[in-house]
Amino acid sequence: MTTLAQVLKPLDPNHSLPLYQQLQRAVREAIERRVLGPDDALPSERQLAEDFAVSRITVRRAIEGLAEEGWLVRRQGSGNFVSSRVEKNFAKLTSFSEDMRARGSRPHSVWLKRSQGTVTPEEALKLALSPGAQVYRFNRLRYADDAPMALEIATVVASCLPSLEAVGDSLYAALEQQGNRPVRALQRLRALLLNAEQARLLEANVGDAGLLVERLGYLRDGRAIELSQSFYRGDMYDFVAELNAG
Repeated sequence: MTTLAQVLKPLDPNHSLPLYQQLQRAVREAIERRVLGPDDALPSERQLAEDFAVSRITVRRAIEGLAEEGWLVRRQGSGNFVSSRVEKNFAKLTSFSEDMRARGSRPHSVWLKRSQGTVTPEEALKLALSPGAQVYRFNRLRYADDAPMALEIATVVASCLPSLEAVGDSLYAALEQQGNRPVRALQRLRALLLNAEQARLLEANVGDAGLLVERLGYLRDGRAIELSQSFYRGDMYDFVAELNAG
C-alpha cells in the first residue's frame, strides 16, 4: 500500500526550515495538487510519524498549524480531514495562490513591475525599518484561471529574500523557502470604487464596487516583513470570518 510519505516531498533534516514546517508545506502541496481531496482523511499521527521518521510532536505541531490555516478539519474521535471549504477566511493567513487552488482554480500572475529601493516614510513606520533600509516591491495582476481577480502591490523587507527574481507565482512560497513566511498578520478590509486604471486591469467598469485588503505580515519573532495592498473586484471575491464570543 502506498503511504503518504511516498507521494509527498521528502523531509530534509538539514534544511533551514524546521521539520514541522516542511511537513506542513508537503501536505499543503498535496492538497493543492489534489493528491489529497476535500474530506479525505489523513493517516493517524502515529502512522505519519513512522512514515516520515519524525516525532509525533513534530506531526502534531504540523497538523495544528494546517488546521489553524484552514487546510485541515479536526474531528473528535475520527481524525484529521482535508477541509472542503472554499471561501476565503479573513481570519486565516493564506496566500492568493493557496486560496485559488483550494477553490479548484489555477492561479497565475502577470507582472506589472518589480523593483528594489529604499523605504518610504510610511513603509518605514509600518515595517519598523530605519530610513534607507532596502525593500523589494512587487506589483502583479492576479488571475484565477483566465479571470483577473486582484491587483496586488506588495513591499517586502529585502533581507528576507535572496533577490527580486526569487519570487515566481507565489510570494509566500518564496518567503517560505527562506524560512521567512509570515505567521501572523494585521489585515484591514475596506470598500472602494475602482478607478480607471484599476478597472482596466481588472476588466471591470470605472466606479464598480471593489475591495481593498491591506496586510501587514509578521514573522514569529515579531518582525514585520510584508506590507501589501490588494484590490479585488467586488463581484468576484467573498470574505468570511468566524467570530466567537469571549
